[in-house]
Amino acid sequence: MMAFNAIYAQDAVMNVRCRSSVPAGQPFQITFDVNARASNFKMPSLKGLNLMSGPSTGYSSSMSIINGQVSQSVSYTFTIVVVADKEGTANVGAASCTVDGKSVNSRPFSIKIEKEAPQSANNQQGGWGQPRGNQRQQQQQAQEPAKTIDGNTLFARASINKSNLYQGEEAIIVYKIYTQVPLTQFQIDKLPRNKGFWSEDLSENMTQVKQYSETYNGRQYQVAEIRRGALYPQESGKLNIAPLKTDVVAIIQTRAQRQRTGTILDFFIDDPFFTPTQQQAVVKSLTSNSINVNVKPLPEAPEGFAGGVGNFSVSAKSDLKELHANEAFTYTVTISGRGNLSLLEAPHIDFPKGMEAYEPRVIDNINKGDNGLSGSRTFEWIITPQTQGEYDLPAFDYVYFDPSTGAYVTKQCNKVHVKVNKSLGNATSKSDVTELNSDIHHIMKNAKLYSADNAGRVPLLFWLALLIPALITAGVVVYARRQQEIAGDEASMRLQRANKLAKKRLRNAEKYLNGGNDEQFYEEIYKALWGGIADKFNIPLASLSSDTIRQQMADKNVEETLQQQILDTLKDVDFARFAPGDSSTKKHQIYNEAMETITNIAAIKVKFK
Repeated sequence: MMAFNAIYAQDAVMNVRCRSSVPAGQPFQITFDVNARASNFKMPSLKGLNLMSGPSTGYSSSMSIINGQVSQSVSYTFTIVVVADKEGTANVGAASCTVDGKSVNSRPFSIKIEKEAPQSANNQQGGWGQPRGNQRQQQQQAQEPAKTIDGNTLFARASINKSNLYQGEEAIIVYKIYTQVPLTQFQIDKLPRNKGFWSEDLSENMTQVKQYSETYNGRQYQVAEIRRGALYPQESGKLNIAPLKTDVVAIIQTRAQRQRTGTILDFFIDDPFFTPTQQQAVVKSLTSNSINVNVKPLPEAPEGFAGGVGNFSVSAKSDLKELHANEAFTYTVTISGRGNLSLLEAPHIDFPKGMEAYEPRVIDNINKGDNGLSGSRTFEWIITPQTQGEYDLPAFDYVYFDPSTGAYVTKQCNKVHVKVNKSLGNATSKSDVTELNSDIHHIMKNAKLYSADNAGRVPLLFWLALLIPALITAGVVVYARRQQEIAGDEASMRLQRANKLAKKRLRNAEKYLNGGNDEQFYEEIYKALWGGIADKFNIPLASLSSDTIRQQMADKNVEETLQQQILDTLKDVDFARFAPGDSSTKKHQIYNEAMETITNIAAIKVKFK
């Protein structure tokens, strides 16, 4: 095996894996590895080689979450199967692909083609008195499969662990290839779009295909799991899971028919023992079965239900136990367990009066295993107390639905106590004014009057009695003006925070904006929009629809123009998701439209009383 250096385009690299020497007449693979999401693969020139199959595309992905920071790496492989006719040197030119709109190329290389192996030579000559070149041509034209590939020999099958489940309940779907012939590779061009489901890919960390033996319909097969996913139905009723399409390269044995000579040797022509065989690579397209599932609606939800379906626990904490007024602290609520973690919404919390809080930041520490999602989702609020005092961030009930019992479960989250001391700033608070006023009455309580003869000796207390009210009045005026300035800047601050939140939600979509993966781009846009709307208007993801969004916006007195913008954007994105082949201009238009909409949604102020 040999590997070749590649030409870089920023961080993207294309390496080549191939044998350094091969016998003539023997098929072999050339694999081009790209350490990024790649598209538009262009074949290299092949001098001295014939293409048998390909290119086929493979994909792998890995994700790690450390201290709330998510990092992900992907790799693409493009594989071709080739064969050389004669010994000598074969030359392979530069292949290319597109990564983030830029071209990435491999380096050209050469392969040494050696003399055919003895078995291959016998297959070609056979000792039948025919010239080498003519007999090879006759054999290739006369080859017939010794083993055919039918629907019972090689097929794809989908299976699901639950066909009767609740709305929002997790189901695991597995796509397998069943084969009785050797396979060299497989390729999934497009994942099925299952309308009515939220899906999570459980194979993105897969580094090796899981293989084992299995008996199916009374026959023994080698089985390869090519994809595993978690599905969460968002609608009730009869739902259909679309089939998966994949291409595989199978290796079959072929038998070369020899030309009859009219002699006694013809007796051995039809004897398999004397008939040479060789391998042939065949590309087969497979389609799995579709699956129908019955989805039951959730029972009427009690107050406090935030969309969780599974088994969860909840806890809360503050990073500070004591601070000063107008300082900020972080309050976090963590929901841990198994189930639809990526769909959980922030719980509703009645923050104490005098505390200013804004939309929480969501931090995921979610593991994707063979049996679904597990881990935690954390909601992090930045809170600023306005006045001093002793505060209790209240205990609250967290409600989720347990599908194993078919009932709602209530877990109580602990309360968090915070002590807020007097502000260290220069701003005058209401408590400051009260204390000063008390001091004034104390000073003036024992004031004395002086005759006109002592006018030149007015005591200091007299002047203080005149100046302090003026100073208090001036302080109140300054404080009021400062509060007006803060209020005036608040809209700008909210807009800045909203822009950051929108960019964060659309960060994944931006990765695919200039690439060729339109499906993944629209999927991320779709998730960002619906997730942002669910967070803002406190709508369970299981209940999201255009009607519920319209009703919630009307109830919260959202401007009609903004209501229409949100609904129009949802319609445009939904149409684009199921209309592949959009131009780059259209994708940028959708991205900008989604960015503006999410920004406007997030900028709506959320007040806690």
